[in-house]
Amino acid sequence: MTTSNKAFNTLVIDHPATHVLQVTLNRPESANAFTTEMARELFEVFEALALDRADTRCVILTGSGERAFCAGGDLKERKGMSDEAWGKQHLVYERMVRAIINCPTPIIGAINGAAYGGGCEIAAATDFAYAAHNARFALTETSLGIIPGAGGTQTLARAMGERRCKELILSAKPFSAEEANQWGLINAVFPQEELLPKALEMAKRISNNAPIAVRQAKQSIHRGLQMSLADGMTFEIEAYNRTVPTEDRVEGVLAFNEKRKPNFKDR
Repeated sequence: MTTSNKAFNTLVIDHPATHVLQVTLNRPESANAFTTEMARELFEVFEALALDRADTRCVILTGSGERAFCAGGDLKERKGMSDEAWGKQHLVYERMVRAIINCPTPIIGAINGAAYGGGCEIAAATDFAYAAHNARFALTETSLGIIPGAGGTQTLARAMGERRCKELILSAKPFSAEEANQWGLINAVFPQEELLPKALEMAKRISNNAPIAVRQAKQSIHRGLQMSLADGMTFEIEAYNRTVPTEDRVEGVLAFNEKRKPNFKDR
């Protein structure tokens, strides 16, 4: 199963470099706010990577234009929704964010503009993210009578710490790209014109490393943080042992000793 050549209504799929997949949220007329359709399409893309990643070794997730990464759930679509319809739609959103978080392939967020509500949660669901200087962030749900429901209370707390997360979610206060960087949500801030090139530079660097080792390291970090230190170290050894019998482990050591660049085959 692959989505590489499929046309989507709300996403643009590109291959800016070998082994790199770029997914662009593409509803610029609505600040890339996600609808049920966009959530379904994002689920399809990231679930497909879990089932058959083909030659994809790293993903860049960004938004169309310079105004917004994603303004969250489209409230125009939600206007007048019954409680039942709201709940059914939210199940789609839940599956979407779980597919992003559980994707075995590394995902770099390139936050090109405003990331509000669910857009901030999508940014927090990536493995790490860079932002443009003009990017703004907020979890505004409490000002609308709800709470973050796409992982925000969990992912932001893990990135920023409990007290900062409480301050931002309880107040619904917006914060800048520089603050997001200072507080641990964003890894670096760049001028808009440098954002995608910097994300692509890192994606290519990751893609040049042994894919099995990269995936196992990602899982070890992510799962281990949800365990005790002792259990996390046990999980790490299990992940390490999965790399030992691979051809790529043999190739990596051989290439080092032969003073050449390794040719990893993902096996």
